[in-house]
Amino acid sequence: MKRIAVDLAKSVYQVAESVRSGHVVQRKRLNREAFRRYIQEQAEAVEWVMEACGTAHYWGRFVQSLGHRVTLIHPRYVRPYRRRNKTDRNDCDAILEAARCGGIHPVPVKTHEQQQVQQLHGLRETWKKSRTQRINLLRGILREAGIEAPAATAAFLRRANELIERPELAPLQHQLHIVLAEINLYQQCMVECEQQLQRWHAEDEIVHKLDEVSGIGVLTASALKAAVGQPERFANGRKLSAWLGMTPREFSSGERRKLGHISRQGNVYVRTLLIHGSRAALLAAQRCQARTPEKLTQLQRWAIETAARIGHNKAAVALANKLVRICWAVWCHARRFSGDWQSKAPA
Repeated sequence: MKRIAVDLAKSVYQVAESVRSGHVVQRKRLNREAFRRYIQEQAEAVEWVMEACGTAHYWGRFVQSLGHRVTLIHPRYVRPYRRRNKTDRNDCDAILEAARCGGIHPVPVKTHEQQQVQQLHGLRETWKKSRTQRINLLRGILREAGIEAPAATAAFLRRANELIERPELAPLQHQLHIVLAEINLYQQCMVECEQQLQRWHAEDEIVHKLDEVSGIGVLTASALKAAVGQPERFANGRKLSAWLGMTPREFSSGERRKLGHISRQGNVYVRTLLIHGSRAALLAAQRCQARTPEKLTQLQRWAIETAARIGHNKAAVALANKLVRICWAVWCHARRFSGDWQSKAPA
């Protein structure tokens, strides 16, 4: 099968055709419309190889709709094969070389629905960062004027209107009201994003099953489902955890084996949601131990014992690692979550 490597850009597309492995027979430099025509002109099935970067999933879906095969390679795996200077031509050659390596796992082409869910999460995260910037700006201005404000965000926002009316800030009151209005606008945008995610996944059985896991809500469940797509491509829960960067980074040589902090090489956003969710689950377990210890599940007992042994923060990350594996089991084996589940070792 003929293999065509494409270096994607905004308006210029570098193409390298390879009929025999490692040998480029033709190169082209096309604009967007010419590249679309070039794809449609391919009479036989072709393997298209691209970096998993901007617009790669769109072109991947377009190529697949015409009956071709698509291989998306993570840019991190393409970089070592690039020779000398970074040019579009050298990038195409590097993509072809990386495609020849059998040990590199390709990136699955995402559906349009998956990308829309991820984009909605991205919008919410952008508005959250903008809201945090405005809150910190307002706190800084109040602090410089010698005005004490509540530490909690909710309490601060409740008193913000009153605080900016102080006589020390009279020359800035109009601008500060604009900042406060922006904070309220971003907060409303975040709420609308969350409501839209809930509407989209109201009938989604997978999201509902993941939502039942301790520390996993609709936000985390929908982000995990959109990022993973097909959990069957992971042999077990540990593979998924490693893909998300939740497993320890290893420094080993010979007979010396050393495990460090988590690798943090996967999806940063999903990993952040999982760790924040595990923090909430750990705090809930500690409250349950203080009030109704007889209701503790085995998972909660393990989390509390781990926190007592290695500290709260490390235990939260360890619990997040375990929650990822639980999500994989709930998803792949189509069963309900139970905090007292005991897996059986294979015979």
